Amino acid sequence: MNWQALDLSILAPAFLAGLIVLSTHVPFGHLVLKRGIIFIDLAVAQIAGLGVIAADQFGWNDEPWQVQASAITMAIMGAFLLRWTDKKFAKNQEALIGVLFVLAATLSLLLISNNPHGGEHLKNLLVGQILWVSYEQLIPVAMVYALLLFLWFGFNISNKIPGAFYLFFAIVVTVSVQLIGVYLVFASLIIPALTTQQKMLNSHKLIYAFSVGVIGYLFGLIVSALFDLPSGAMIVWGLAVSGLLHLLFSFLLLKTKHKAF
Repeated sequence: MNWQALDLSILAPAFLAGLIVLSTHVPFGHLVLKRGIIFIDLAVAQIAGLGVIAADQFGWNDEPWQVQASAITMAIMGAFLLRWTDKKFAKNQEALIGVLFVLAATLSLLLISNNPHGGEHLKNLLVGQILWVSYEQLIPVAMVYALLLFLWFGFNISNKIPGAFYLFFAIVVTVSVQLIGVYLVFASLIIPALTTQQKMLNSHKLIYAFSVGVIGYLFGLIVSALFDLPSGAMIVWGLAVSGLLHLLFSFLLLKTKHKAF
């Protein structure tokens, strides 16, 4: 255990990145569960990652805007393909999402098969490099998220523009996957939302879900620093532990209330 590894100059930007990601992933995670398309985020994240890998294959890795354009274009195309399949083949939507995920994942492997640095690049896309984010990187991410949240909640845009959910979701996931990786994108969307579905929390679900996420990120970052473990993977487990503790607390609270009556 290395207490000197708790360096705020590294951990603080990473934790701030987690807070910024949670600002969009918590509400969109609840929407994903409500729609019953649990693995759409994993599929879209993988497609966005495919866009990043494709940009690298075209030699655009030194042009951030070209990489972003490639990733966002691929993610939006994938999201709207899933919207179309949801309308036409609703009963098989989850299976189709799984097929699309596998196709995107295997195409990524094929594209990097002859790249000597392909394995490391793929690993970074899957588990992320959250410990190496800087405050400068977070500024445009925060601006994009703030605009999306303002449009979504301020103008109730989901009821005004058909397919707005898929468009917004694709952009959110694309930005996140390059910041924290595919696995952590999925965990940040699903675990806080999934563990705060109890009816007794109806009026405060977003607050409780955000608290699950915050504790998970904090726990994961501290443990990964102390024991020199991969941060992205440890945060996923931190979110799972935080979610389980929340469920246990909710169960005990509900049991106490029943005894009171």
